[in-house]
Amino acid sequence: MSASPISYPEASAPLQRRAEARQDPRWVETARADPTTRYLISRATTHLIRREPRTQIAFLGPEHEAIVALDASRQVLLGWFEGRRCVLVDLPPESSLALPGASFEELRSQVALLPEGQAQLLVYARALLVWRSRHRHCGVCGAPTVARSAGHVLACTSSSCGAEFFPRIDPAIIVLVTDARRALLGRQRSWAPGRYSALAGFVEVGESLEDAVAREVAEETGAQVSWVRYFASQPWPFPASLMLGFHAHAREAPVQLDGELEDARWFELEQLRGADDSLLPPPYTIARRLIEAWIQEQTPEQP
Repeated sequence: MSASPISYPEASAPLQRRAEARQDPRWVETARADPTTRYLISRATTHLIRREPRTQIAFLGPEHEAIVALDASRQVLLGWFEGRRCVLVDLPPESSLALPGASFEELRSQVALLPEGQAQLLVYARALLVWRSRHRHCGVCGAPTVARSAGHVLACTSSSCGAEFFPRIDPAIIVLVTDARRALLGRQRSWAPGRYSALAGFVEVGESLEDAVAREVAEETGAQVSWVRYFASQPWPFPASLMLGFHAHAREAPVQLDGELEDARWFELEQLRGADDSLLPPPYTIARRLIEAWIQEQTPEQP
């Protein structure tokens, strides 16, 4: 049940991060002097989005008045997106920017509507925005921090401290547990009625990914995992997770809830094969990919 190998050729990837460009002390001026530079505009955790002719990022060019007057500390070099330099603009929460046909939107409601490459770019941008907002002061001495390395490092301004802080991610496992032709899914109280998904939880300190899978499944449902296989991963910036997907096996047994889930149950293969979006997690999630991959592997090939 392992995932097929995935390759990301540098030449065709929509985003090249180009970390070496972050070391240029004049990167802000260089970006502004390049007429092809695109600026991704964000305010708090919302992003400027166009609706017409289709949902897409409302990029601005370096000639826009909002960019000309922008403080360097509000800019982060994301890399080169679709062959053009791309800069994240972190506007103050109280700022106003009106653009015809565009509005500031939260990513969660837009991710399924955006082109895949743009959705991935905003996942990257949102994670940086959350990190910046939570590290305005040094966690060691309390002094203010200042951006370095084109916005990818926050450094303490105290000469007696000098601590540096880097964007962080919180590893979390998500696992589809199966037994022959049944799959174990759970639901949280906050979800839409009738929706179920793969089991998930954060990895604890000093714990391997495999141990985290076994622990979370046992805690949430009482099932005992006998094997675990890695599938794929997905960044999930709500606020800063990296979802590590697995398939696992456990014998079907009565579910024992611990109170974290509203419900968990075993579903027959045929129930999931014919299910619609009201039951399954959204198509853009790794949870949906886990389920669809298992269904496909259980389906005999046609002669």
